[in-house]
Amino acid sequence: MQQTTSLFKPLLTRFLTVFFGLTFGTAVLAAQPPQVSLKTSMGEIVLELDQEKAPKTVANFLQYVKSGHYKGTIFHRVIDGFMIQGGGMDAKMVTKKTNKPVKNEANNGLLNEPYSLAMARTADPDSATAQFFINVAANTPLDYPGRDGFGYTVFGKVVKGQDVVDKIKGVVVDDVRGQQNVPVVPIVIQSATLVKPAK
Repeated sequence: MQQTTSLFKPLLTRFLTVFFGLTFGTAVLAAQPPQVSLKTSMGEIVLELDQEKAPKTVANFLQYVKSGHYKGTIFHRVIDGFMIQGGGMDAKMVTKKTNKPVKNEANNGLLNEPYSLAMARTADPDSATAQFFINVAANTPLDYPGRDGFGYTVFGKVVKGQDVVDKIKGVVVDDVRGQQNVPVVPIVIQSATLVKPAK
């Protein structure tokens, strides 16, 4: 009897180790945030999205990614020391059709800091659709509550391709068809694909 017990304990320990390892391993995998690869004419930018803090905004963005909306759009507004903005116009500066706006989620604790990803909008706080921007500086005036009591929703960050963002922010810009700060040589988003799936 003593021998059986001594054999049983190591087996039980091994079973529990494997069981908890699998359980916690699965939990870690499930908790991984989605990532989106933007392949641009200046290189690849990989974005990690924060579903926990900006669920509606992330769902909205992924809807555009999956539909192919971003393919062929450009970074149409580039201001060094501020941000690079894209996702809404093609290379001819024609605005693409969008879905309904998403509710503002700026009050989520995320900040408009360098390499963070945020939604562009009009003066209406709940007007964001497809256009997004990547901050290239600490833009604290855009953080909640901002100047208008709402701020701009941050919903992710650049995890790869910061050097590409840095190249884009330094390009030559001009006024084109009533738009300011437009890159003279179009910076095209060739594709936007989900590389790590959403939960």
